[in-house]
Amino acid sequence: MVPGVAVMSVMSGLIERQLECLPRSVVLEWPGGRAGRQGADVTLKFDRPSRLADLARGEVGALADAYVRGEMEICGSMRDLMLVAAQLAGDPVNRSAPLPWERAWKHLRSLWLHSRERDAQQIQFHYDVSDEFYGLWLDPRRVYSCAYYRDAGSMDLAQAQEAKLDHICRKLALQPGQRFLDVGAGWGGLLLWAAEHYGVQATGITLSRNQHAHANRLIGEKGLAGRVQMKLLDYRDLPEGAPYDRIASVGMFEHVGRANLSSYFAKLRSLLVPGGLVLNHGITAGGLHNDGLGSGMGDFIDRYIFPGGELEHVASVSRHVAEGELELLDAENLRPHYARTLWAWSDALESQLPQARRIAGEQTVRAYRLYLAGCAMAFERGWISLYQLLCSRPTGEVGADAGAVMRGAQADYGFNRSYMYA
Repeated sequence: MVPGVAVMSVMSGLIERQLECLPRSVVLEWPGGRAGRQGADVTLKFDRPSRLADLARGEVGALADAYVRGEMEICGSMRDLMLVAAQLAGDPVNRSAPLPWERAWKHLRSLWLHSRERDAQQIQFHYDVSDEFYGLWLDPRRVYSCAYYRDAGSMDLAQAQEAKLDHICRKLALQPGQRFLDVGAGWGGLLLWAAEHYGVQATGITLSRNQHAHANRLIGEKGLAGRVQMKLLDYRDLPEGAPYDRIASVGMFEHVGRANLSSYFAKLRSLLVPGGLVLNHGITAGGLHNDGLGSGMGDFIDRYIFPGGELEHVASVSRHVAEGELELLDAENLRPHYARTLWAWSDALESQLPQARRIAGEQTVRAYRLYLAGCAMAFERGWISLYQLLCSRPTGEVGADAGAVMRGAQADYGFNRSYMYA
């Protein structure tokens, strides 16, 4: 037997046994070979036999890269595919502490990645793909962050996104006339909701030119130019002379970089009035020591979706909050809500693939198909998470009425959580 043929014969036998252990039936096809049974839930067609080695090693990121490049084809639903991918990936959350030199290298790399110029390029790479493309699968307000399924049984995506916007506003105890800042304001969903429903004077910032133009168009159409403004601005360049009563940061701090997190929260503190509140809503790592997902998944997201994105465990984020001299008041884990949100986005994209390809091109659509469904799977399994952290800039004064506010260093924060749900 020819050596190459013998190797492939052994490999095929190993692959056949691996396929039998998967939660969904899979057929593999490659030039000159095939494995699996007819009528499978998922079919993977490879351009060359060497792709089988990636599959055998659980290198999900390498397979995803091959799909985006058109070197592999997928037949089957995203949900079935992700059940298979999760089994192949094993446990992609690294639980071993990095060595000192690794920590130093990651810190230096993070500093290099997150200059003002690179942050602008990275944000525009992702958010300026196409407003029309995002409009295909986001809700009508284009809220591109975890929804809040307050009523899990009956809410659709649009209702859950409005519930999320209101949940944030309630947590921040917004009042008419307050100065409100939205850092990383996206297409303006929260900015406009806070102005229209809570009567605040609202300012938003973004580095995305598309989002900036879209939000300003909505501000004009709604007649809110006197109360709402959207700026194309880096958070580091926000002036500190006129502090805000309330600040929201939604889906933003993932782009800041771990090396900048403490200074990021310190910047938010400097922008707050004493007693003011800030809510940070963002993705966190599932493990204490990993800044992304293993099995090549983190590398795939960095290459095709979010260049420069870095995740920290919520325990580390809490430390950065404290180093920024903010007090953490309340933490809420919305991980299951984000899994459901991402599946809603994935289903919406899957239902409009021909139109999506026309708008954004084949490679972009392939990348986003895997990104949305893959992240839904990752949130379901706890590989990554989502936390809302409510923080304050304490006044340092002692309150007399313990029934109204916390004693000691004060903040505009109710004595219990009831005000959030009234």
